[in-house]
Amino acid sequence: MRWLLVAAFVLTSASAAVPSAAGAAPALVPAPQRLEPVPCRTPVALDRPLRFAAGTDPGGFAIVRERWTALGIPAPVLAAPGAPADVRVQLAQFSAPPGPGDRYVLRAADGNVLVSAANDRGTGEAGFDALMTLAQLPERSPHGWSIACTRIDDFPAMRWRIVSDDVSRGPFPTLRYAEERIRTLASLKINGWSPYMENVVVDPRYPFVASPNGWTAVQLHALAQYARRFHVTLIPEQQSFSHMHEALKWEELAPLAELPHGYLVSESDPRTYAYLGPLLREVVDATKPTPFVHLGADEPVDLGRGRTPRTPQVFADHVARAASFLAGSGARPMIWDDALQQDPRILALLPKNTVIVTWHYGDEASFRRYIDPIADAGFEQLVAPGASNWTEIYPDLTTAYANVARLVADGKAARGVLGMFMTDWHDDGETLYEATWPALAYAAATAWQTTPVDDATWHATFARAFFGTDDPRYARDLDALRAMRDLLRTKPSDPVDYVFWHDPFDPRLQARAGKLDLAALRDRAESVLTDLWSARPPLHAQAARVMKLAALRYDALGRRLQIGKEAHDDYAEAAAHAKDDDTLAYRDLYLAKYLCWELRDELTQIQPLYAAAWRYESTEPGLARVVVRYRAAEAGAQRDADRIDAATREDRLRAGTLPSWDTVISSEP
Repeated sequence: MRWLLVAAFVLTSASAAVPSAAGAAPALVPAPQRLEPVPCRTPVALDRPLRFAAGTDPGGFAIVRERWTALGIPAPVLAAPGAPADVRVQLAQFSAPPGPGDRYVLRAADGNVLVSAANDRGTGEAGFDALMTLAQLPERSPHGWSIACTRIDDFPAMRWRIVSDDVSRGPFPTLRYAEERIRTLASLKINGWSPYMENVVVDPRYPFVASPNGWTAVQLHALAQYARRFHVTLIPEQQSFSHMHEALKWEELAPLAELPHGYLVSESDPRTYAYLGPLLREVVDATKPTPFVHLGADEPVDLGRGRTPRTPQVFADHVARAASFLAGSGARPMIWDDALQQDPRILALLPKNTVIVTWHYGDEASFRRYIDPIADAGFEQLVAPGASNWTEIYPDLTTAYANVARLVADGKAARGVLGMFMTDWHDDGETLYEATWPALAYAAATAWQTTPVDDATWHATFARAFFGTDDPRYARDLDALRAMRDLLRTKPSDPVDYVFWHDPFDPRLQARAGKLDLAALRDRAESVLTDLWSARPPLHAQAARVMKLAALRYDALGRRLQIGKEAHDDYAEAAAHAKDDDTLAYRDLYLAKYLCWELRDELTQIQPLYAAAWRYESTEPGLARVVVRYRAAEAGAQRDADRIDAATREDRLRAGTLPSWDTVISSEP
């Protein structure tokens, strides 16, 4: 077995022993399997640039340099070939490590940092992972930056730690941000990135399908190469069965649909595979070598509703035919598990090299009832929790953390589980990726560690590691964002984006709002706004801005629901005084109108902030589909204000009467 040895030079020697830590223990995400202090005379001082030998892993070096520079640590440099180096690389033989095989041992003491990293698969992944830990080790004290005297023995609990990335539901990353995304995932020891693609790959035969966003084969190949530099494998996730509406809505491809312009391609139509074959081959050629290609095949709801019968054999035949287009690539097919859970007879008909992705997103006591039937049938699988970010202002962290912790733990305990396939989704087309980092990092830590993440300290650990600061505000504000989402739980719970956009005057929504503590919601939101108003963390400042934007939207949501009641009550007061007190009646009517203006104005304040956050990560075309909601809601609030004004002038002033509230608010424009 080959091991990679990375050694840092001796900085300075001291005759007397000194404390082994420069301050608080470092915040490491993921936490290593074992970390212990070691006796030493001096820690590793970072008062000048460390020199890395020529041949050091370029991706690992780039991330260390990027992080340390942002923190104000002298940026490390690469030494010329053959020149003296502070960090050098050599190979050695050691006994087999525990775990899946990628083990490293890091020791910092007496001015030396020594990393021994296994590389039994020839990927260099363990050495890269060691550098990701090294990047997070520096701590600052009044004497400057240093690395405490420490020994770390570490390896991943799961071989594959993959993040599935929804790039098909509106937010489509710029190439710059896709690269930033990959680097950040790599820094968390995620080793697989799987873009979820419905109509994303530009097919030269039907170029209009991917419009207005899309990756050419050249761009997809460039992303795969870029990811490989950081030891991240790009695992393409090309839908091939259901969720195909964006292709089937076009008249040229509509004949392939099971139902007119539907979502499912017809397994019984040979033209389906004449279409899928070149598309899947294009995806495979652009990303190879890759160990897996995800073929989708989830939620085939329309199967059996059109010209093709719904039988286990039909589903299995489709998977086999789609998988045949991967022949010769070395990639194994992946599919989602939901159809198999609904009809276990399919399992006996599938090729055994198919990898099942077992996705379940709730907070269940156990997920073994989904995992075990797949394992018992002899299939390897990945467990797929979710970030609970879809249709949310900020991810539902309570649900996400519980889902990740239990599903991944159950996966670790089961046989044949290759790893984790963490998912994020953008179902409503407006959620921001920068909001998902707490959940994604939690998943990365859970899949790597053999022990569970400590929920009580998670936000403090994450904030220190991710934002690069000991400032307690970031952890406190993550706690507050989680609590705000928890306050909005009704039975059954509405998606938060629905509540935000829905008419606050709808009596059905108001009935539910009456059960919510809106003042507590807004108090927490405004505490976050105070904390983050001018916050500029050394690392990932955009994620902090998105936290602030989420707090602003939560505050606006609470205020919208308050206005829904207050404006109604003001109008009712005006009606009650319509015959006996003109002054109070007119005052209440004007207040109701002004509250509608407030509804309008809060959205005009948020919209440009949201647009700036969108543009940081995504291309322009999808933004228009969200901005239209702001403009429509602004126009609706202005319309309601104008109707109240008209009732004031045309009815109260001239006729001495007032129409009912429902008549005013619900009248046609």
